[in-house]
This record gives sequence, structure tokens and C-alpha cells, in this order.
Amino acid sequence: MDAFKDRVAIITGGAGGIGMAMARAFAGRGARIVLADLDEAALGNATKELQAAGAAVLGVRTDVTKLESMQALADAAVRHFGAVHIVCNNAGVATFGEIAGSTHRDWEFTMNVNFWGVVHGVETFVPILIKQGAVGHIVNTASMAGLVGMQWLGIYCASKFAVVGLTESLHRELKPRGIGVSVLCPMIVATNINQNSVRMRPQELRNPSENLVLPEAGDMKGGTVQPEEVGRRVARGIDRKDLYILTHPEQREFLRRRAAKLDAMFEEGTW
Repeated sequence: MDAFKDRVAIITGGAGGIGMAMARAFAGRGARIVLADLDEAALGNATKELQAAGAAVLGVRTDVTKLESMQALADAAVRHFGAVHIVCNNAGVATFGEIAGSTHRDWEFTMNVNFWGVVHGVETFVPILIKQGAVGHIVNTASMAGLVGMQWLGIYCASKFAVVGLTESLHRELKPRGIGVSVLCPMIVATNINQNSVRMRPQELRNPSENLVLPEAGDMKGGTVQPEEVGRRVARGIDRKDLYILTHPEQREFLRRRAAKLDAMFEEGTW
């Protein structure tokens, strides 16, 4: 059975960047798309683009930090399309700076979107997928910063490590039920996540004197890939039921070095 033909795919953070790239890739395979995003204007434009390309699309303004908003998203999707098969908990924000200089508001903002947004997606959609009894798939967007700790990205790393651990556990739980679970861990992708993170940050979680320094691509190691390449890899990962979806060849050496440091702790004289 084709993983996408006539299937219903929900994508949070779907109005741009990686989310929109997923939507294009899935729609190209015949999926029906539910785009969820907090940015109403971007959501309208994205929905129109996909519809113009012939896709069946529903746009739903959604705040992933609110469980009731995610539940409303699920209700709208089921009401409109009758089912849900693929769930991409993709909405995310970037936070950049030293942990020691960060505020509690930085922690709240980042964890609310990057971690609780995924939790709310899991809480809302896993019971639906189980009840349907049909083949389904969940993709949680983390980051390479969820696999290797990185300087200047401490809060972001904490949120993304949490998503990786949650997804690994969920994969073990849902595999016997025939539901696939993947964690997407990209490195640098050509999106507007940094600018959007500042623009869409709630007023009550802004620092009194906001002086956020945005990272440049050169501040992090590795090349930059286009969102479309990530969308292609996600579609392939769903086809293959991969647990990990990676995006850059440079990731291999980072992960090898991390594994080697852990393994070295068991060497004679260290253990």
C-alpha cells in the first residue's frame, strides 16, 4: 500500500520552510494535506499554492503550545477528510546564546514550542492512529542539536534532545501496532526559522530588553541544504519506516565522535 496516495497528512509549522517542503513532497505523491501554522497570512499563501498545484488542502491556524488548539486541529482534519494517517510535529523555534546569559522566558518560549508542541501532537494524534487501526506514521522534527550538544545552542539542544528521546521511546511502543515513528534531525536548512522565531515570539515571553543575536550559517559546521531535499528525505523515511531521518553527510563524523567518547569511558583504566 502506498504510504501517501489518498492518505491524510497533518503538518505543523506547515506554512513555510521544512513543513511546506514536506507538504509539497507528500502532495506530489497523492496525499491530502492539512497545514497547521500560527502565521495566518503565510498559512493562507501556502494553502493557495498547494491548491493551485492540484492538491486537496485544508489550512488550520494552530498554536502548538496549546493542547486545545491541537485538539481543534485534529477535529477539523477528521471532519474535513475523515481520517488522519501521517502526523508531522514539525513546528519549531530557534534560540541562540549562552545558557548562563539566558532568561527563564527563553526557556519557556523554546520548550513550549519545540518540546510541548511535539508532546501535544503525540497526546492528540496517537490515540486517533491507534483507534483507526490503519497504518500510520508520526514524524517529530528535532535537530542535529538533539543528537550532539552544541555551544551557543544549549536551550535549543535541551528541547531537541527531549524530542529525540521521546521519539525513540514512542517508536518502540508503536512498532508492534504497525505505526511508524521517525525523528527528523537536520543540520542547517535554508529556512527563515531564526527571523520567524523573533517575529512570532509571544509578547509575554519576550525579554524586557530584547537583544537577540541571530546565528549565521557559518557559526555552525556543515553545508546548507534546501528544504525540498529535506522533504524528499522525510518522504523516503516514511516509505522505509526509518527511525532516524538525517540530512547532511557531515553528520556521520559528528555522531562517530560522540559515540567514540562514550565508548572510551569503558576502556581499562577509565572504567
